Amino acid sequence: MTTFTELPLSAALQRTLAAAQFTKLTPIQERAIPPALEGQDIIGTAQTGTGKTLAFLIPIMEMLNRETPNRETARNTTALVLLPTRELAMQVHEQFEQLRTKSITKAALIVGGLSEKSQIQSLRAGASLVIATPGRLQDLMTRKFADLRHIKVLVLDEADRMLDMGFLPAIRRIVGALPRQRQTLCFSATLEQSVAGLVNDYTREPVRIALGSVLKPAESVELKAYEVRPGEKLDVVRQLLYAEKGQTLIFTRTKRGTERLAKQLVRDGFNAAMIHGDRSQSQRNGALSGFQDGSFQVLVATDIAARGLHVDEVAHVINYDLPKMAEDFIHRVGRTGRAGLQGRASTLVTGVEVLELRQIERALKLRIEREQIDTTAPQPLRRIVQNTLAMRTLTALPGEVFV
Repeated sequence: MTTFTELPLSAALQRTLAAAQFTKLTPIQERAIPPALEGQDIIGTAQTGTGKTLAFLIPIMEMLNRETPNRETARNTTALVLLPTRELAMQVHEQFEQLRTKSITKAALIVGGLSEKSQIQSLRAGASLVIATPGRLQDLMTRKFADLRHIKVLVLDEADRMLDMGFLPAIRRIVGALPRQRQTLCFSATLEQSVAGLVNDYTREPVRIALGSVLKPAESVELKAYEVRPGEKLDVVRQLLYAEKGQTLIFTRTKRGTERLAKQLVRDGFNAAMIHGDRSQSQRNGALSGFQDGSFQVLVATDIAARGLHVDEVAHVINYDLPKMAEDFIHRVGRTGRAGLQGRASTLVTGVEVLELRQIERALKLRIEREQIDTTAPQPLRRIVQNTLAMRTLTALPGEVFV
């Protein structure tokens, strides 16, 4: 089984998949969807960017398509997806709405940073699927706005990340309110002991799916490292951006570093935006949508984007600063080389970071190719022209004013 047309899906769902140009199954989809359609619990681990979202959305949508709602059950929530970040939740919600057939009600998106009133209204209107972050959903449950007594399918997506972010108490309270007789689908990039304990508590005779090494970058990503002198990082970034025609995602360690680098790149003539934890939701949405549609060539972000953002056509990831953990390195570089495309990941290191990079290499059991770049080379003429005409501030996003 290699294509979606071979799956035992309803005609309506097959039509929406075809219209969205989903044709070939990824390995995780091929292994996970058939048993999930049969109602079995799933524990799946695979490298980031391998198509885990459809692996759980398709079984949910098929269940919702086949149910015939009546007056008593039409308003019941029967499926719940828990995710670690609002960005990831919003993208899963967008994917669901893209594939939703007319017979399925709209999903309720329950996350922090967006209008609480509209979220409560969507729950009261009757949403068959709730897509939520644990903190906000727990709050609405406590206040009796969310009724999860009729859940038939629970999905824990990026379970390891949810535990890293401290959501375990909220997850336990939420799952404690669900029916014991339900299907549970758990997808995670890693299955460390803490995650294994959680999912084993909530699954019954699960099908275990582990594809490839989750602690190695995908083979579709070309890894390079540049050992530079202090003060040269910005020059190296410029040269890498001059050479790249596609979308580039740059990771920094701090919010201040993100702001500083993004504004400098704009002054250099690049269409750049930024995302970090202090940005408002509308600003983060504006930056992400502009990056997705090509309005911004460059997105500068803290690790909030390492797992929370899914953009299939990122050509190049640049680690301007090294991440704190080897696992975070995997998630960063996993933003490129997705959906069968080739990608590049460049890492800049100076001083003590050279030793930190070697520690990451040892932890991941890989060797990253070292490269040299001539930072004294003249900038392309077109960039000089752009630099002259460029605005001296970032493009204003919603609710944002530059002085």
